[in-house]
Amino acid sequence: MRVVVETELGSLELEVDVDRAPVTGANFLRYVDGGHYDGGTFYRTVHADNQPSDSIRIAVIQAGRNREAGAATFPPIALERTGATGLAHLDGTISMARGGPDSATHSFFICIGDQPSLDQGGMRNADGQGFAAFGRVVAGMDVVRAIHAAPYEGQRLRPPVGIVRAYRKDGPAGAVPGT
Repeated sequence: MRVVVETELGSLELEVDVDRAPVTGANFLRYVDGGHYDGGTFYRTVHADNQPSDSIRIAVIQAGRNREAGAATFPPIALERTGATGLAHLDGTISMARGGPDSATHSFFICIGDQPSLDQGGMRNADGQGFAAFGRVVAGMDVVRAIHAAPYEGQRLRPPVGIVRAYRKDGPAGAVPGT
């Protein structure tokens, strides 16, 4: 399943792996189909120099839904561990953000470079459960890298990079994108 994410800096095309990560993929697609990412933002950029209290350093950008749209988030989903899905956190991998196991909702991130510490058994989280990878960027890594390089304070992009809209490239059940 392909999803296009149009941002203020250009477009990304994502391949959502609903076969290997069915729960996480379906969760992401319901936010896409409901228009929840339209008007959302890429709001976080993580570099080696802006995570002073973390012994395990990563490089990612993180995005979320339009919080001003008034729509509530869906309930958190079960964590699909990389050990079960076989999806690893490689350059361009898309994955769900979470605080603890079974807590992911709408926030997702994209890896810049390989990030094995985010896989199950990795040490980025004390629980060792990792994050739920559910696909990859198939076009637009130049846009991902531009977002990663945008101005930031701490880990917050200043200003955030807006998501104009996100939609299924092939449309849900015969729908025409943009209509």
